[in-house]
Amino acid sequence: MPDGLFPPLQFPVTPRLKWQSRDGKYYFWDPRRKKYILLTPEEWVRQHVIAWLESEAYPPELIAVERQLTVNRQPKRFDVVVFDRRNRPFLLTECKRPDVRINEKTLMQALQYNRALKAPYLLLTNGRDHYLWAVMPDREAVALTKLPRFEEYPR
Repeated sequence: MPDGLFPPLQFPVTPRLKWQSRDGKYYFWDPRRKKYILLTPEEWVRQHVIAWLESEAYPPELIAVERQLTVNRQPKRFDVVVFDRRNRPFLLTECKRPDVRINEKTLMQALQYNRALKAPYLLLTNGRDHYLWAVMPDREAVALTKLPRFEEYPR
């Protein structure tokens, strides 16, 4: 992929993507979705998140990407969810393009999705700013400074 296509992001790792160019656009092979995906700025952030999670020992087979869920009887799509070994949501991630600020609207979107998913952890990122919370049973959210360790999570 040509340098400078997207701005540098603030992640400790960079994804290794198998990509191709078609009609002046770039596509990468996504092994989770088993097809070529258009590489957009938001997708660039999403793939960095996935590479980061995998580098932190999150099992790749438990990471789901862009799947549908129902919120208030409306179909929605989450960006990334890591499931625990009992197939329960563990970490819900909402990704935005690098030029989109993470704000209260982004948090409310993630919390709305999490009403259906009930993940104990939320991550919001635009690739430059990352916000992580632990969601307590009383629905209070506590800010965290680092990713929860997957292997320490009760199974």
